[in-house]
Amino acid sequence: MLAGYTVAERMFEQFSSGYYLGRLYVEPSGDDMVKMCRDQHERVNKQLYGTTEGITRLDRPLVMKIGSTHFAVGGDSGVPADTLAVPEALLDEQTVPNPPSWNEVLLAKAEHAARLLELAQLTPQMGADELNYQ
Repeated sequence: MLAGYTVAERMFEQFSSGYYLGRLYVEPSGDDMVKMCRDQHERVNKQLYGTTEGITRLDRPLVMKIGSTHFAVGGDSGVPADTLAVPEALLDEQTVPNPPSWNEVLLAKAEHAARLLELAQLTPQMGADELNYQ
């Protein structure tokens, strides 16, 4: 999948068998969903989650991890580039000590993200944007 690509325009680099590592500006938001810049979301989605078969959906949530918490991340044109807007209720001092700030963010690779999203759907008490799977 990554042949011929820089990993999502160098936003993320290889980290482990299940994740890419990146740094994003994490800021609190008043929304109820974790979001990032729509253009970047679509590019990352296409490059890292897309398939070579058929049409690639660019609106699928990306799965990111800050600290020990996974989040389903959507795209929004109102979020600045290189920024992850996280609902205030989901931020805590252990996850992001002094928001807004630059933070290491893990991006689940496609197979791992699919498993995490499937687990979140099987657990009805979890919100769609917070995947409490560690």
